[in-house]
Amino acid sequence: MSKHVANDSSPADATASVEGRPSREEARDAVRTLIKWAGDDPDREGLVDTPDRVVRSYEEYYSGYGQDPVEILKRTFEETNGYDEMVVLKDVEISSHCEHHMAPIIGRVHIGYLPYKSVVGISKLARIVNVYARRLQIQEKMTAQIADALNEVINPRGVGVVVEAAHHCMTTRGIQKQGVMMVTSRMLGTFRSDPKTRREFLGFIGHALGKAAN
Repeated sequence: MSKHVANDSSPADATASVEGRPSREEARDAVRTLIKWAGDDPDREGLVDTPDRVVRSYEEYYSGYGQDPVEILKRTFEETNGYDEMVVLKDVEISSHCEHHMAPIIGRVHIGYLPYKSVVGISKLARIVNVYARRLQIQEKMTAQIADALNEVINPRGVGVVVEAAHHCMTTRGIQKQGVMMVTSRMLGTFRSDPKTRREFLGFIGHALGKAAN
């Protein structure tokens, strides 16, 4: 089978506001409280602007709550000259935060799908990754959310998603094991039912899981 493989790590656009959350001032006060709880003085020179910086950072870290995956994916292209082979976007960098400790999850996502009549712009694939990465997450759920959104909105013949990430809740605290990567995958449609399709996808992304598909 022929292939279309691309690399993209472009970020999603800024999020719209999320209803029902505390005010900006309440968020700043919460950061000041945490600084005090940690044992420092939020009014000293080096920390006086930290609460505002943290709030601005949170707006970026968790911008995925204000984005709609359907709106991002609903525009597709049917002028493909009959192209119906696998499309793969690999090495999409992610920076997320675990919902248990709010510690960083740093890694990359690989996405593949078999089109049915239409394709979606590759930047949309990277943006849909950010929609779910920029929320409080566990990797297993994020992997499923990315694959399910693609499957439900663009209706391909199959979807494959593989996520590889390091979890700072494990590497910088607790057990503190360095160099550990967690790998999760979700295969839908022909990626689940056809071993050849699954092997092809895993081969494109150069993943060791391809050996398990033989």
